[in-house]
Amino acid sequence: MAPPDINNSTSEERRAYVIESWRCLHDCEACGKCRILKGRDAEILYADYIAGIRTYMDITLEIRDKNY
Repeated sequence: MAPPDINNSTSEERRAYVIESWRCLHDCEACGKCRILKGRDAEILYADYIAGIRTYMDITLEIRDKNY
C-alpha cells in the first residue's frame, strides 16, 4: 500500500500508516525493520511526514542514505 499523500490526508491517517508500516512482525531474521530503525521510534523518525511537512519517500531515502 502506498503512503497517503500529504496533501490529501490527515495527520491521523499518516500516523496510522507509519505505525502499520513499521509494526513489529516478530520475525527479525526475515523482516529487517529493527535493523533499519535501530531502536528508534518510527513516529519520531517520520514526524515531518505525519505533520505534512515532508513526503514519506523523502524521509525514507534520508534514513537509508544517512543510515542513522
